Amino acid sequence: MVRSSTRSASASKASALVNKTKTVIEKSKAAVSAKTSFVNGAAKTKPAVQGPTAAKRKAAALAEDVNSGPDDKEEEEKKKPAAKKRNTSKKAAGSKPDDMPLATRTAVASLPRAVFIGAHVSGAGGVQNSISNAVQIGANAFAVFLKSQRRWQSLALAPETTAEFHAMLKQHGYDGTQHILPHGSYLINLAQADAAKADQAYGNFIDDLERCEALGIRLWNFHPGSTGGDSMEAAVARIAAQLNKAHKATKSVVTVLENMCGSGNVVGSRFEELRDIINLVDDKSRVGVCIDTCHAFAAGYDLRSPDAFAATVAEFDDVVGLKYLRAFHLNDSKAPFGSHRDLHANIGTGFLGLRAFHSIVNHAPFQNLPMVLETPIDEKGPDGKTVENTQIWADEIKLLEGMIGQDAESAEFEARAAELQAKGTAERAKIQDQVDKKTEKDAKKGTRGKKAAAKKKKGQDSDSEDDHGHSHGHDSD
Repeated sequence: MVRSSTRSASASKASALVNKTKTVIEKSKAAVSAKTSFVNGAAKTKPAVQGPTAAKRKAAALAEDVNSGPDDKEEEEKKKPAAKKRNTSKKAAGSKPDDMPLATRTAVASLPRAVFIGAHVSGAGGVQNSISNAVQIGANAFAVFLKSQRRWQSLALAPETTAEFHAMLKQHGYDGTQHILPHGSYLINLAQADAAKADQAYGNFIDDLERCEALGIRLWNFHPGSTGGDSMEAAVARIAAQLNKAHKATKSVVTVLENMCGSGNVVGSRFEELRDIINLVDDKSRVGVCIDTCHAFAAGYDLRSPDAFAATVAEFDDVVGLKYLRAFHLNDSKAPFGSHRDLHANIGTGFLGLRAFHSIVNHAPFQNLPMVLETPIDEKGPDGKTVENTQIWADEIKLLEGMIGQDAESAEFEARAAELQAKGTAERAKIQDQVDKKTEKDAKKGTRGKKAAAKKKKGQDSDSEDDHGHSHGHDSD
């Protein structure tokens, strides 16, 4: 009897445990089914997924923010593995704690000109972190991705993130209306002709503008788009139409068109294309231009000497108008002039050289504009793995600030320019060789094409002449 009672009690407990487990499983399934993700700022219910592991992976993917700064669009750059963050604080050397900056911010009022220089910093873990990352490198201006630049779906901006961003702006004295230049998603193509894809691009675009307004940011930079094989005129008209629609749906953000390097069907490599977009925008106060120095140089706009710089600035003013210039991306170029290759180099080490940047930071009309570095900061760590060293940006900011008011003919400046050029010699030679080989290959293709066309034309002419009894097919023998 005792044994029988014990078995009954055990069976009862086992049954209760099974029922409880079923209840927990059912609740878990229901909770997973009810999970939502945000698509362009709107909540959308997702179907049930296969288990909590998949749910966690999806949440992690949505929360991910790949924000170390824009990479080059060349295929060789795309294939590079993601760089790990490197501890660049002095604590690594045993002298400073982690929260000590790599460089102290320069008081702009102490400079000969009001120049605001910074870099495209990370916003990983929340856009508010971009402010502390800017402070860390001594930046007086900065850019950041407001969400993942390579995903259509992004989590909505949390109220606490917005509040913290505003508090940190005030704490560190950044002007969100003038010196912060968020970068738009690489996925956006406002020139898209396909209706469904155009709507998707617009949704991502407007979501970023709404984030800017919530954060008190006035300037927002983006790549104009691609023709997709259509005419430039048609693509420009579609971009302008999307901008007009976005301006009416928002209140204050200035949509800043970035000039491009001139590859393929990309819009914006010529000043005329930027002008044509602006001409079709209804509210001219809501549109501007960001000049990327590497893109301009690659597209055939020279900045290397004072005379070349003056000529390019005059051309921009004549074609677009300096009143539309809102910002700079400061990048040297690994590729030679007019190569149409988007390969950013560190300041002074590329084909542009240090003198070009001396001209920019000392040009009076460019005062008060945000000037943002997008130069490479990847380097090999002691273990051979690629890491990000933001000390490079901190040093480049000081380099650029130090050139304001400096005599470019001085021995000090010339020595520094020569030192940086020497540092980039190998990389320039490598890319020059690639460009030369491609030029030679294209020339051969062009020659073969011309010969084939001439041969075809000659054959057609001979046939025609034979028909009329006047062949001169052997005149050249």
